[in-house]
Amino acid sequence: MKVRIWAWSATISFLVVVIGFAWSATLFAQILAAISISCAFGLACHAYGVRHAVALLLICSAITFTIENIGVATGLPFGLYHFTIGADRPRIGVIPLVVGGLWFGMGYCSWVVAGALLDHADGRLNEKGNVIALPLVAAFVMTQWDVVMDAPSATISGAWIWHRGGAFFGVPISNFFGWFSTSWLFFQAYALYLRRQEPALDSARAQSPEFRVAAVLLYLSAGLTHLTPWLIGPGGDTVDGAGHVWRIDDIRESTVAVMLFTMLFSSTLALLRIGREHAGPANESSALCGFHLRAVAAFADEFRDQRGISRRENYGDGP
Repeated sequence: MKVRIWAWSATISFLVVVIGFAWSATLFAQILAAISISCAFGLACHAYGVRHAVALLLICSAITFTIENIGVATGLPFGLYHFTIGADRPRIGVIPLVVGGLWFGMGYCSWVVAGALLDHADGRLNEKGNVIALPLVAAFVMTQWDVVMDAPSATISGAWIWHRGGAFFGVPISNFFGWFSTSWLFFQAYALYLRRQEPALDSARAQSPEFRVAAVLLYLSAGLTHLTPWLIGPGGDTVDGAGHVWRIDDIRESTVAVMLFTMLFSSTLALLRIGREHAGPANESSALCGFHLRAVAAFADEFRDQRGISRRENYGDGP
């Protein structure tokens, strides 16, 4: 229990730092991104095993780097764009290496969120319909993140540039269709691979709900980080790749509004589902509260046991 308390304290502290500082294009923000990606990989290893987590990483990287390179060269399926970040860092083709890490990290977290929404389908891919439903829902969850982050990242930060701009604060709608199709493709490939891996699915079903909660919170923190620049970030105007002028305050506020009713909503539903699964059908109305109250009760029992041991050591067993 003490280890759990320390682990959750460290997790929450890290997520608070992510929310506070990951929005700016600084070295510290890049370090936070690297840690987040590593955490996602660790969670995938715990759920399915190292070999199957590596399989997800390879499938995701192969598909996303291929499509991203095609996208930069042809404009399909996202639209015409190019990256400005990572010019002096390793690349695969013309795509910065960190882009693949972000696809994987947020991809796994989106997979867990979708799995929770579909009654732990990420551990039951061998059951009828899940191999189709889970990749589809996960692609929507993944694309929600892009809808939230693309305008501030491209139009304000200029991490990548849309050559012809777009109606969504400088982002073309084709980008979101591209994100959805790319996400669905690697999720579907992974689902087909994983459906026959019975030991991995058994491991995922037996996983403690706390690890699934951590993945959902990691996904949510990527959205909540946009609260910080909305509250304290600089204002003014910015120009997209087509020369259209946008108000930074408008982009920031719209980003937060979209995040609240997409990523926050999906994450809340996922957490409620995980809590309900853990609490059982008799406690559905208070699943999340029950989950935490049981943890507190277990800690209290352990504390009483320790006090009892200490008392016997000092005074003997008594009459």
